[in-house]
Amino acid sequence: MAKTQLGARVDEDVAELAKKRAADLGLSIGDYLARLVQDDASGLRARAVDAAARFLTEHQGLFDEAEDAQRTPRGARAA
Repeated sequence: MAKTQLGARVDEDVAELAKKRAADLGLSIGDYLARLVQDDASGLRARAVDAAARFLTEHQGLFDEAEDAQRTPRGARAA
């Protein structure tokens, strides 16, 4: 597949973040951006966010219980 060069202006912090993330994934900036666009266009990102939201909704009670248990002083539950 032929490659086309694109140019875009972004804030320096966004550019640095993109470079670091691409490096973390072992990708070039171009390949990293291509992956982001493909994931977005395919709906993969939206499906992942929806799945995470459903998971949190379904299991919110467990998270709340775990947080409450961490806040309860030791021995407070002893009867």
